[in-house]
Amino acid sequence: MTRKLQQVTIVTTDEVFIEVFNNLSAYGMSVRRKTLQVIRGLQNNPQILVIPQTHQTFQSGLDLYQNRPDKDYSLTDCISMQTMRQMNINEILTHDKHFTQEGFFILFQNIELH
Repeated sequence: MTRKLQQVTIVTTDEVFIEVFNNLSAYGMSVRRKTLQVIRGLQNNPQILVIPQTHQTFQSGLDLYQNRPDKDYSLTDCISMQTMRQMNINEILTHDKHFTQEGFFILFQNIELH
């Protein structure tokens, strides 16, 4: 059964957007422009809630990062995990298996990208 996203608010963070920009910044001017266009569109979408970056979100993510020295979590992942916990969110749109290690349910886990 397929869920309709029109009934859901998608939550992301400024830090996730920063990670997207950082990962795509070296792919040339056209990719940079398209990335900016997509992110601006997401920021203006009423079905998407963007949690702003603050000192508190940074520190919360840093605390998790410090408490998981045995994991390969990025700081952005840690900030996302802490944000999800604070908002009682347990499902995530990602392929990153690190989130299952923290008890989150990955919605893309059975989808293969080619």
